[in-house]
Amino acid sequence: MKDLFSSYSDDYSRYRPTYPVELFNFLRKLCRSGERAWDCGTGNGQVAGELAMFFEQVNATDISIHQLGQAVQKSNIQYSKQPAEKTAFPGDHFDLVTVGQAVHWFDFEKFYTEVKRVLKKDAVISIFGYSLFKSNSETDQIIRHFYNNIIGPYRSPERCFLEDKYNTIPFPFEEIEAPAFEMKQQWSFERLIGYLNTWSAVKAYEKEKNANPVELVREELQESFGEVGEIDFPVLLRVGRNSE
Repeated sequence: MKDLFSSYSDDYSRYRPTYPVELFNFLRKLCRSGERAWDCGTGNGQVAGELAMFFEQVNATDISIHQLGQAVQKSNIQYSKQPAEKTAFPGDHFDLVTVGQAVHWFDFEKFYTEVKRVLKKDAVISIFGYSLFKSNSETDQIIRHFYNNIIGPYRSPERCFLEDKYNTIPFPFEEIEAPAFEMKQQWSFERLIGYLNTWSAVKAYEKEKNANPVELVREELQESFGEVGEIDFPVLLRVGRNSE
């Protein structure tokens, strides 16, 4: 798994969007027990913090010690630095495995082998994330130009899985039909700029050119977005059951 986020873990924690509680309600209802959940690639523990309201024990892992240092703290969450593809967890242990905005960085075959090992029989795996957000039409046009033409050459190839709404990744589980979820939020312009600055392609551009590409569109964005505006992230979601 690539570690592209350690260097700005504080910003990641502050500016990234949050998933709707309805998503976690849906996942908990699919699980036959609420004993244990594993949030893999937890980052700042955003998903783990939500799972802690529904499960007795949550184990959350990441390869970035810097991200884990910013993680949500709750008494029933245990964090550890472990790769997605090989953990120290016992077999047949978890009722739910979740991966939020991270599975596209994993070695799919090795990760799914590990998931099948640690999941209980008929337990649930859910991978979810989000791709490009939507706002008003003028802002959308500026963001698409920024995404495709300014930082496009600096995007990681794994980004294509998000653009394909996770439909092109392997998913060797008994798939469960899931409803559509959205993350509609009111953001300040400051948060929008902060969020754009967490993009890995922005960091790659900065590293090569020693300049922040967000500044190239900042003035236009402020004019189109205003001080506060609506941000809409459609949730990319696949859910399956471990039938092995």
